[in-house]
Amino acid sequence: MNSIPQLPLAQWVDSFVNWLVTFTGFFNGVTNFIGGINNAFQWVFDLIPIWFFIVLILALTYYVNRDNQRWSLLIFELAGLLLIWNLDFWRDMTQTLTLVLTASLIALVIGIPLGILMSKSRTAEIILKPILDFMQTMPAFVYLIPAVALFGIGMVPGIVASVIFAMPPTVRMTNMGIREVPSELIEAADSFGSTEWQKLFKVELPLAKTSLMAGVNQSMMLSLSMVVTASMIGAMGLGTKVYFAVGRNDAGGGFSAGLAVVILAIILDRLTQSLTRDRKKG
Repeated sequence: MNSIPQLPLAQWVDSFVNWLVTFTGFFNGVTNFIGGINNAFQWVFDLIPIWFFIVLILALTYYVNRDNQRWSLLIFELAGLLLIWNLDFWRDMTQTLTLVLTASLIALVIGIPLGILMSKSRTAEIILKPILDFMQTMPAFVYLIPAVALFGIGMVPGIVASVIFAMPPTVRMTNMGIREVPSELIEAADSFGSTEWQKLFKVELPLAKTSLMAGVNQSMMLSLSMVVTASMIGAMGLGTKVYFAVGRNDAGGGFSAGLAVVILAIILDRLTQSLTRDRKKG
């Protein structure tokens, strides 16, 4: 028999979550704010005709790869998007894309300032590193429990869970990019009397854009990896199709929806990589 008393860790966590639930007004405001961003993205995607949406994606791909054109990617995007349309997954695909874009946008807005803070403060880096490790290694399913308690059922808790899971790469890559700026350039900026803000926005961030965009790429991919998990708490999209297919033991339906997720993931990955290369040349 264990003589050491067991720590009531589960009770402490439950008490903390119950205490957070008392701030209903705050979390309702956050829910409305995130829901507004999500609904705005979805409204735009619903407004654009499918054929025109496909043309926009192809035109964007052509533009960002104009110096190193990859016709194979254009052909893949055209075939993949037409397949999603043909399989009647278009609405589900746009819902998934909305979740990914909303989560990625919030992750960037929060993550980039935290990355800058880490690069400027050793104390902040010591504090934030274990928190980022915790956010990235904790099983994603665990985030769903407090997310539902605080934000209810639907897209918003799925987005919040995705933000927590996807934000660490943005923070880390921003921190790394700024720290890798050559000290000679910093000294040159100091010699010209630049302020800290001028050095940040005119020297450090422009030179860290490649690392920053790599962080954006990773955050988007991690957000997309959460779509099936988020579907368990009411987030609509392709993840819901996969989740329902698992429940019905429908191998064909699950494969079809999973293939649509793969197509969307490849398109987003290649586009963000192309933007990284484009900014690197610029």
